[in-house]
Amino acid sequence: MTWNLFIGATAPVIAILVYLYYKDKHEKEPLSVLGISFLLGCLSVIFVILATLLWWDRFPLHLFEGSELIYMAIHAFIVVALTEETGKFLALRYYAFRNKNFNEPFDGIIYAVYISMGFAFVENILYVSQGGMQVAILRTFTAVPAHAMFAVMMGYYAGLAKFAADDSERNRLLGRGLFMAIIFHGAYDYFIFIESYPGLAILTLFTLVIGIKLAHKLMNHSSDLSPFKDRWDDPS
Repeated sequence: MTWNLFIGATAPVIAILVYLYYKDKHEKEPLSVLGISFLLGCLSVIFVILATLLWWDRFPLHLFEGSELIYMAIHAFIVVALTEETGKFLALRYYAFRNKNFNEPFDGIIYAVYISMGFAFVENILYVSQGGMQVAILRTFTAVPAHAMFAVMMGYYAGLAKFAADDSERNRLLGRGLFMAIIFHGAYDYFIFIESYPGLAILTLFTLVIGIKLAHKLMNHSSDLSPFKDRWDDPS
């Protein structure tokens, strides 16, 4: 991989990381914790590979080969979305969620996005090294922001779960966040995978636009819930 391709693959990831860091306007997260979150996101690729080899390769997908719509739905929502989002979720749940610096709802979004961008970083390197600069440009405006959007949904509910009244409510909110990420991720991929109906590919962009708008609302709402908000807004 040339330096130009490397920059093309990493620039959108870095841009999103910087944007989220400054979006966290009430209390910044330690760079060390963010760095570990990003690294865990990179390592979650290993989980995805192992899960695919150990489980999904044994999934009877061949039973659905007669129907492309069903086959691709299973591939998009279960084989890809469920596996990838679960890998990210595990890093969020068992590292960031337990960290003492996770002390406001917006932190769920910050850590989830940093984990997701770690995954997107590795994925982008792999795709761009094979497809070149055209792939880098395409993914800058599609796949990379899509991964961030999935993470915002997961992280929003993780932020609510952190301050839930009891374990039942906490688990329900965590599960909802994972579910939302899987649904949007699966829908995004599904319309790409259906080659027999190329016109449906436009629905991928529709999913992306709707998801980003929703993610923006969730970010604003999560930020408004910060216990540090009044302290930050007080001019004195």
